[in-house]
Order: sequence, then C-alpha cells, then structure tokens
Amino acid sequence: MNDQLDLFQESLDLWENEIKSTPTREADFDTLSGEHQKVCYFPDKPDSNYMDNLGFPGQFPFTRGIHSNLYRGKLWTMRQFAGFGTPEETNQRFKKLLKKGQTGLSVAYDMPTLMGYDPDHDFSQGEVGKCGVSVFSLSEMERLFEGIDLEKISVSQTINGPAIILLAFYIAAADKKGVRADQLKGTLQNDILKEFTAQKEWIFPPKSSMRIITDMLKYCTESMPKYNTISISGYHIREAGSTAAQELAFTLADGFSYIEHGMEAGLDVDDFAPRLSFFFNSHLDFFEEIAKFRAARRIWAKHLRFKYGSKKEKSWKLRFHTQTAGCSLTAQQPENNIARTGFQALAGVLGGTQSLHTNSMDETLALPTEKAAEIALRTQQLIAYETGVTNVVDPLGGSWYIEKLTDEIELKAEEYFSQIESIGGVIPAIEQGFFQREIAKSAADYQRKVDEGKRIVVGVNEFIKENEEIDIPILEIGSEAGDDQLKKLLELRNNRNNENVKISILKIREACNNGSNLMHPIIDAAKEYATLGEIVDVLKAEFGEWHETAVF
Repeated sequence: MNDQLDLFQESLDLWENEIKSTPTREADFDTLSGEHQKVCYFPDKPDSNYMDNLGFPGQFPFTRGIHSNLYRGKLWTMRQFAGFGTPEETNQRFKKLLKKGQTGLSVAYDMPTLMGYDPDHDFSQGEVGKCGVSVFSLSEMERLFEGIDLEKISVSQTINGPAIILLAFYIAAADKKGVRADQLKGTLQNDILKEFTAQKEWIFPPKSSMRIITDMLKYCTESMPKYNTISISGYHIREAGSTAAQELAFTLADGFSYIEHGMEAGLDVDDFAPRLSFFFNSHLDFFEEIAKFRAARRIWAKHLRFKYGSKKEKSWKLRFHTQTAGCSLTAQQPENNIARTGFQALAGVLGGTQSLHTNSMDETLALPTEKAAEIALRTQQLIAYETGVTNVVDPLGGSWYIEKLTDEIELKAEEYFSQIESIGGVIPAIEQGFFQREIAKSAADYQRKVDEGKRIVVGVNEFIKENEEIDIPILEIGSEAGDDQLKKLLELRNNRNNENVKISILKIREACNNGSNLMHPIIDAAKEYATLGEIVDVLKAEFGEWHETAVF
C-alpha cells in the first residue's frame, strides 16, 4: 500500500507540474456563484487499485482523459455534419456554419458517392444529392471547397467503400490550391470493417478492402502527419441496434484489427497508431455513455501498451469524435429531439470527447434545415460556455456508480474480445455473421421492450399527441441537383484528356496486380479527372465485390 501511495504522490506531482506549464483558455472557471474550482479532484486516500484503474488526466491508463487539463486548455472541435445537393450548395452551407462559430467541417456524401457510382449509373437515379453532397471527380471536390482554406480548416469525411478515391480527390484539390498533403488536417472515416458489421455500404470483399486500407495507412503515415487515416466507428454499430458494451467491444476489436494489419504490412505501431481516431455514439442512458467513453480509453491504452508493444504515450491515447444518437430521434413531436440531443451531447462532453456533432431535430424526417442545424450547434455552445461542465476534468470520476459502470463495460468488452479471438479474428467473425447476429439480438430485445411499454419513448408509446401534424420546416431536395450533376459529368468527359485518363486507369490495374501502393496511381488518376465510377470499376474488376451471407 505504501508503494501505491508513493506512486500516487509521484504521479500527482508530475500532473501538477504539467498543469503549470500547460496553456489555459482565458475564461472564468469558478462556479456561477464565484466558488473556486480545482482543475481536477482526487481521493484523499486512494485505494490500491486507483493508479491501475484511474490515474491522472493525461497519464496512463487515461481513464480520466488524454489531456492534463482537458477543456480548460482547449474546447472540443464543434462539427456539424453537412452535405446535400451539388458541391456549390454544400459549399454555401459550410461557409455559413464557419461564420456561426463552427470550428471544423464534416462532409456528408450522397448514396451514389458512398457506393462508388457516377451520377449517370442506373443505381444513382433519384438519389443524387438527396442524403448528402454528390462528388464524382476532382472538379466536384474543387467546387466543394471553393474559398475555404484547407491548410487552416480540419475536414472530416464520412466515406468508407471508396474512401481511397475521395481522399485522392481531396489531396489533388488541395494541391491545386497550393496546399501540400503534409499540411492537411482532418479525418477520413475509412472504417470498412464496421460497414460489413453494421452500415452495409461496402464495395469490395473484406480481405481486398483491408489491402486498400493498408495502402492508405502507409501513404498517410509517410506523407500526411497531421491527418487521421481511419476513424474507427462505433456510431453505426450502435445505430444498428447494439448495446453500449457491444458498440465498445466491436469498435475496439476493429481498431485492434487495423493495428495488426498495419504491423503485418511492416509499419511500426508507433508510426501510425497515434493517428487512428474513434467515432462513438452518445445515446440516452446518460451515465452508461459516460462510463463507456472512460472504459474505451482504458482498454485501448492497456492493449496498445501491453499486447502490441507500443512504446509511445501518443499511441496509447484514444482520441474520439462523438455524434448524438440519430436512432433515438423521433418523427413524432420532433422538437423533443432538441432536448434528447442536449442530454446526449452533455454525456459526450463529460466523457471527454475531442470533437462533437449534435444532430438536428428534423434529421429523422429529412436533411437538416439551416435553422435546425444552427440550433444543434448552439446546443454545443450552451454546454461549452454556460453549464460549467468544462471547468473540471472528469467531474464524475470517483463516483461509485460511474466507476462500477466503467468496470462492468470493460469486463463485457474483454469477454467479447475472447469470443472474437476464438473465432479467428474480426474478418472471420464478419464472414461467419457473428457481429450481425449479436447486434440483431440486442436490437430485437430493445424493440420488444418498447412494444411492451417496458421502455418509454416520449411521444411514441407514451405522452402521444393524437392527430399530430408536423409543423416544422423540412428541407426538400428536388431533382435539380441530379440534373445539374449529370450535365457536369458530361462536360467533364468532353473536356478532359480521355487518353490520359485511360493510361491512368491502366496504372491502377497494374498496381492492383503487382502489389504496389494504390494511393499513388489513384491520385494521378484523380488529377487527370478520372471519375469515381471509373476508378471503382477497375478496382471491382480486380478485387471483385462482396455479397453478405444472410443472418437470421
């Protein structure tokens, strides 16, 4: 016990010294009534498990946060997912959000782009620009970021199956603006494993998809030091119906799989692990969500350090983006969604998120209107500047309830890791439908409880308005965006050097077969204005397509 007390005091001294040298925001961190607040609070008599399970903010195992003074030093990045219609329309929305105080951009692509189809493909009919922005070539990416300084703004892109191509478009667009790849900041979702598990927007088979991602990982490790190559996503796993423990376990298992593939490709874990980030859902069970985020940091730190042999603290620090739970939004009484989102966002902040997206009240009905998106952003700003929750690091740390929940979620996650390992790893588990079955069981169990009235959803199975009429504005996307994009696609093909495009496509095919890094020929093809569909088609021809085995 004396050794533990000595370690506690040494770590406390280290933390206090770091706090003294860490920049602090210019803000009043006292309570509204003027009571002084410490940066963080600790037990007077720590028990023998304190240092192993909790420790200090900014120190292993990072349960209490990855930064020593967290939001006293810097607030989280406030992102609003935006994208609809044409690149020009989304560009206008981006600029308005930036003027209203948003500090990063997050791109939502339409379904044809997510699935790798050009606007003239049969499957694109009626879908162009409807659920996100249509981007089919470098020319569209240029218009999307017209007048936006890509060296200064951090850009997150939600794209998976064809992520390597959209990243190439982005790199090429920045290059034409005079911004080098090594200056770009942001995050590519690029998490294909969760697509097979939950969201279902895949193109290529799992093993081929991992080859593509490993190539991107190598390229970004060498050429894009400020860029987060993969945002390992639990969000969509939770949206598909998983429990909090399943979201955490399956997401971290995917993360460990990316670590293993990177190491097998010859990369040093400490060269690429610091730029893997995570993307979690913040649902409505307030304390469970906070515990989930804390457990995530602890699990990642321990596995990276002790299982994968990482030597750098940066690799042990789990950084994550949070989005409030879209699946919790209701079409009934949509204004209630403002409150739901506020509670979920607060849980994300109390859990120590690095960036946050708050859903708009109308997203269960359509893409957000400008007004609804503004309210969602203001929700974050209210939490940041008016609630006082940013004054203290990990303010719920030490709560008997929170610590018990954190331990329980960690234990359940470790049990899942053992099950996945017994199957042979993440990819065999995907191929055998393990994740899909587990999520389906949880989703069915939740729905049964709602149907039986054991779980109340306000406005849906209780506190119902009879003959309710939806009286909030709805953003409607007509067919004009699709018509406009078809016209631009035709102009592009008529005006580019089609012979150069053919040569660049041939080089992609050669790279598929000779094992060289795919990023280089795909960037070259992007600069020749090859389209998304053209590049995807050559990759399909070499790698094939994935057809999931049905799970019941």
